Amino acid sequence: MLKHLLGWLSPTGSRARLSVLIFHRVLPMRDPLFPDEVDANRFNEICAWLKDWFNILPLDEAVARLKAGTLPTRAACITFDDGYADNCQIALPILQKHGLTAAFFIATGYLNGGRMWNDSVIEAVRRTPLDELPLEGMLGSTTANVHVKSIEDKRSTIDRLINRIKYEPVAQRVEITGMLAQVAQVNLPTDLMMTSDQVRAMRLAGMVIGAHTVSHPILAKLDRSTARTEIAQSKQFLEDLLGERIGLFAYPNGRPQVDYTEESVAVVQELGFDAALSTRWAASSRATDIFQIPRFTPWDQNRLKFGARMASNLLRY
Repeated sequence: MLKHLLGWLSPTGSRARLSVLIFHRVLPMRDPLFPDEVDANRFNEICAWLKDWFNILPLDEAVARLKAGTLPTRAACITFDDGYADNCQIALPILQKHGLTAAFFIATGYLNGGRMWNDSVIEAVRRTPLDELPLEGMLGSTTANVHVKSIEDKRSTIDRLINRIKYEPVAQRVEITGMLAQVAQVNLPTDLMMTSDQVRAMRLAGMVIGAHTVSHPILAKLDRSTARTEIAQSKQFLEDLLGERIGLFAYPNGRPQVDYTEESVAVVQELGFDAALSTRWAASSRATDIFQIPRFTPWDQNRLKFGARMASNLLRY
């Protein structure tokens, strides 16, 4: 019944709809600090559902067929942002088990031992041996100490810090997270992101690789020249690494007019990309701006509810 509904909402040809799902990490096991984060068992389950309900296409093929009006019924793509090592270690074998492909958008500045700023926050708070963190003055806060003893305390502090730091300039993010690691008395991990060899391995396994800037900035906060450099350098790095043209881009954070602007879109077009992806919830039709393709992933644990929410998203285009 659900498969028939999805087919009715997402027919073949010129009236087709393209569903694009977005993920970031696939953890080896459930994380008590972030219990809703996708782990291996959950991703295996989702892949089984998607294979049963949808025709999963490589993203580059899907984009070309969307423009040409030749998508199959129930067309869908799987994407990952940022370039986490578990994408290669955990997600890739699961995708291969189900005979599926996905596109991976890489923030190139964090490869080979780097670490995204939000993970610096998470791991500093997760790993601290302290019951309280002295944050007075660090973020313009008058609070002397923040409790981080319980899981709930840690989660609340992480959310607070990430929301406070997110829209700071990249250099300021690095400075703040470095100070945080010091006061938390933590040595931060250097193996969270992929290596260059793992990116090559992903491509050799048939996965699609796309650009995602160098340092994952909020493009809307940058001047045109700086934004262009971030995007162009990530594209060039990947092209040099893989020996092929990179035609796909994903906007960091990805909310239209909040995280990127029409100027960002124009820069992506000028740099010769074929398409770009946002994080706006919807499915794509032939009328969709190919440089602002929406993405969506249901959060439901139940198969029927997950499928029903995918169907609901097909009504947004």
